[in-house]
Amino acid sequence: MTDAEDRKPQSDEARMAFTPPAGVEVGDSESETTSEFALPVGLDVPHPTGAESEGSAFVPPSTYSAREAPAFTPATGIPAVSLTKDAPWQDRMRTMLRMPVTERPAPEPVQKAEEGGPAVPRVLDLTLRIGELLLAGGEGAEDVEAAMFAVCRSYGLDRCEPNVTFTLLSISYQPSLVDDPVSAARTVRRRGTDYTRLAAVFQLVDDLSDPETQISLEEAYRRLAEIRRNRHPYPTWVLTSASGLLAGAASVLVGGDLIVFVAAALGAMLGDRLAWLCAGRGLPEFYQFTVAAMPPAAIGAALTVAHVDVAASAVITGGLFALLPGRALVAGVQDGLTGFYITAAARLLEVLYFFVGIVVGVLVVLYFGVQLGAQLNPDAALGSREQPLVQIGASMLLSLTFAVLLQQERSTVLAVTLNGGVAWVVYGAMHYAGDLSPVASTAVAAGLVGLFGQLMSRYRYASALPYTTAAIGPLLPGSATYFGLLAIAQNDVDGGLGSLTKAAALAMAIAIGVNLGSEVSRMFLRGAGRGRKAAKRTRGF
Repeated sequence: MTDAEDRKPQSDEARMAFTPPAGVEVGDSESETTSEFALPVGLDVPHPTGAESEGSAFVPPSTYSAREAPAFTPATGIPAVSLTKDAPWQDRMRTMLRMPVTERPAPEPVQKAEEGGPAVPRVLDLTLRIGELLLAGGEGAEDVEAAMFAVCRSYGLDRCEPNVTFTLLSISYQPSLVDDPVSAARTVRRRGTDYTRLAAVFQLVDDLSDPETQISLEEAYRRLAEIRRNRHPYPTWVLTSASGLLAGAASVLVGGDLIVFVAAALGAMLGDRLAWLCAGRGLPEFYQFTVAAMPPAAIGAALTVAHVDVAASAVITGGLFALLPGRALVAGVQDGLTGFYITAAARLLEVLYFFVGIVVGVLVVLYFGVQLGAQLNPDAALGSREQPLVQIGASMLLSLTFAVLLQQERSTVLAVTLNGGVAWVVYGAMHYAGDLSPVASTAVAAGLVGLFGQLMSRYRYASALPYTTAAIGPLLPGSATYFGLLAIAQNDVDGGLGSLTKAAALAMAIAIGVNLGSEVSRMFLRGAGRGRKAAKRTRGF
């Protein structure tokens, strides 16, 4: 190489990062690059005696202990949850709703889908319409989601997520991880109490969930339209009469006689007619409850002003029984216990507004009654005569009329009437004979109501509401509510707040007892709660 060639600029290859610089001695090996994972010189590490070398990824570290090792997924995988077909569709759908989408069992082959499968938007629309009827009828949010999931799954849409709040239903379906999701929503604007319609919707969902039936999408739409067009099973005059009989039966439970029965019935029927008049004029339900609470209170105050020897407090108490929102209270507490806190808060706020409406109506009448000289004794209704047979008959009449007001099917009225009588027998045996706390007695009686209602619903594959809501009628805190309002009207605010607090405790005992009875039945019945995991949010995580 000449001197001119030595002075030529070196190429890029000559200045590579791996090229040793001038003056650095290089060994005989072709490459002596040092790895950052290489052991330093002089460090002595014992070599394993096994077949694998120290650098193998299959050799556990020296600090590894099998006893202290964390849990790991076994080689055979996590066993899949198997759902027995003997369980009602409500329990099977609740179980899958509480699972992640990836852990849900694959759906069985769809038998009722048309060629190529039904259109996804139409299935979602049918699902939302069914959920709207259930939610408007007073069904709990968890049961509404279970019904919506059952409808989607019956048409092969297993990767769907329903979501229910107090006024909004939404559902999202994702065909696969690479396809765009399809979402739909529907708003519930009108609510009505019709348990006959509720039972028909449950029957439709049960038929759709049955793998042996073949119901097309058009047939499901037709049946849903028929359910919407069905008239109420009882005419208006029957509902008004039932409202009066309910108030009369409630007045007998708190010590009333025949005159009190008639007076309470007249006051309740007049209040019912005034509430229907306000509803026809488009007034909100708050004012309807306020107007409906005035006639019973006015009749009770008028009897005392006229110096009629009757228990006026029993008249007013009986009139309040027909107005207490027991159905909405039970549904609100049930949603809270099952983790639907937004819906539960909205339902309980609705109950609070209705209760305030009743308070306003009664307080206005009691205030003017006291000013006119009405002598209302807060202890008059508490001195009731012990007549077990009469009170059992009154409790059964109250449950029967409550079932009529809820527009239940005629085939369920007898069962719920007997359920209400059993609830009052248990309450009377614990409170009057056993001298136990009224709150504890109410909770136990309500628990039996919920247990019996859940058993009947499983026997008929229907909703449990028609068998439980009317049966808790005799347990509603009508007397405690009235005494609290009367004490406030007589300027005894502390005593009034104490009675209202007792009424709230009794109402919560009823709601929790009904829900607990239902959960106990699901826990111990064969196949009822298998694989049904509780949400972690309800355990403090």
